[in-house]
Amino acid sequence: MGALIGSFGMSNVLNEAKKQQVLALGKLGWPLRRIEQATGVRRETAGAYLKAAGIAVRPPAGWGRRAPAKPANEVTTDPAEAKAAGEGTDNPGEAKPANEVTTDFGQPISPPTRNRDRATSECEPFRDLIEQGLGCGRNAMAIWQDLVTDHGFPHGYQTVKRFVRKLRGAMSPEAAGIICTAVGEEAQVDYGSGPMVRDPQSGKYRRTRLFVLTLGNSRKSVRLLVWRSSTRIWAELHEKAFRRLGGSPRVVVLDNLKEGVLSPDILDNLKEGVLSPDIYDPTFNPLYRDVLAHYGAVALACRVHDPDRKGKVESGVGHTKKTPLQGKRFESLEEAQAYLDRWEERWADTRIHGTTKRQVAAMFAEEKPHLLPLPLEPFRYYQYGERVVHLDGCVEVEAAYYSLPPGWIGRPVKVQWDELHVRILHPNTNQLLREHLHQKRGGYRFPDEDRPKKMPLSTAQLLRRAEHAGTRIGKFCQLIYQQQAQTGIRRILGVFSLIKKYGAAAVEDACAAALDIGVHEYRFVRRYLERRPHPQMFLRQIDPLIRELTEYRDFVNLKIKEQPE
Repeated sequence: MGALIGSFGMSNVLNEAKKQQVLALGKLGWPLRRIEQATGVRRETAGAYLKAAGIAVRPPAGWGRRAPAKPANEVTTDPAEAKAAGEGTDNPGEAKPANEVTTDFGQPISPPTRNRDRATSECEPFRDLIEQGLGCGRNAMAIWQDLVTDHGFPHGYQTVKRFVRKLRGAMSPEAAGIICTAVGEEAQVDYGSGPMVRDPQSGKYRRTRLFVLTLGNSRKSVRLLVWRSSTRIWAELHEKAFRRLGGSPRVVVLDNLKEGVLSPDILDNLKEGVLSPDIYDPTFNPLYRDVLAHYGAVALACRVHDPDRKGKVESGVGHTKKTPLQGKRFESLEEAQAYLDRWEERWADTRIHGTTKRQVAAMFAEEKPHLLPLPLEPFRYYQYGERVVHLDGCVEVEAAYYSLPPGWIGRPVKVQWDELHVRILHPNTNQLLREHLHQKRGGYRFPDEDRPKKMPLSTAQLLRRAEHAGTRIGKFCQLIYQQQAQTGIRRILGVFSLIKKYGAAAVEDACAAALDIGVHEYRFVRRYLERRPHPQMFLRQIDPLIRELTEYRDFVNLKIKEQPE
């Protein structure tokens, strides 16, 4: 043994106990890395001792499963020969102890034999394409679909799945709960990142947004691509999805976050779905709520940080990103949507769902009759906001003015408007206060029932301020109020703004000119001041304020004489 070891030229010489430990572990089939971790002996030194002892060294990658442990700490790789060795001895006292390691390494170690006829996969001719797909992050399903569509691959998905698993290793599945819903009862919605599409304005590729709506029972999905998201786009996507399905569910489950609420680019966050996240009583966007109500649906926000509640659409978003869209680029949004629609019809609808074990299209055919019927007219979209009622009893919407009942001056209200109507709502109860026809810029809508029976206190104070600014100014503002009532309040405030800009004296002269010719309009006074030439300043040589130079001379001489010498 010493000669053998010396022939290997080992620089590290182990003591007998350590050497026996290394040899015993090598006989158990341990790899060198594991022996090094257990004993602290370097792999080179342990390998040299094992080779010198004639013990085969196991390669680092391993070539199969280790033999199961034998009772009483006995390890026997060849039970037949071990039994013969125990029975063939003449002296019973020479029997091996229970904790002895018996290993037969007489024959070279080789990996377990397999069926060589099945060793070559049917995917081997397509190895380069499969590796290229894996390099782009595509999954086995997407690769199999591409092989079938583009190369006429005749074999099933499991063939590609096994080949991909050999290339990158198997992934352990995670347990997940299943939520069962009745037909036509529920749909789940979510956003995800879409493919790269060339922007027609900049000419550069830009990331799109993917909207997915999935029915809870049949798993039928609608997938739509958009450039950006907003309150109206979020609602319009739901309406398009309902139209594609031919009906609407009764409940729509979405995130309880400012996500439809405030958008990314994600969360670049525009208020789309939930205005105020709350576990028990979230506040929904009014436009989104009204769109769902138009189709007979209600929104249900899931718990914060609880994506499993809408795991069906989460899975649909991930499946779409990884399978048809991963690594894809398109020249236009229409091209990307057409590709996604073809994939939906060819693959997504015809697949056998892993949970239901049924075809998605067949289940949707059973669920579609249970969806709510679509209304005859699409939803009429509007804009909304908050306004404060001004002193004239009106709110301003797109540079036009709309009245409210008396008693709302200085209070905030909610406003909804579209191309035809302007609706003013109570800030707390959303009760309709007034509905007006849409006016052009600068127009007024002031019905007679909204005019106050007596002059409000705030208006009287405003007219008194005008009288203090100037006699002609006060008279001019009084005439404006008599002729135009509440709608003239803003014009009176305009007169005050002219006083700040041009001065009370100039505005007094302008109001005097307006009264002389009988034009009681704020616009006349403003144009008069704008076109009136400003007085130029001239230096005067003689003025009562300017003293003679002799007076300054006498004053200086007097002060000099008063100083003590």
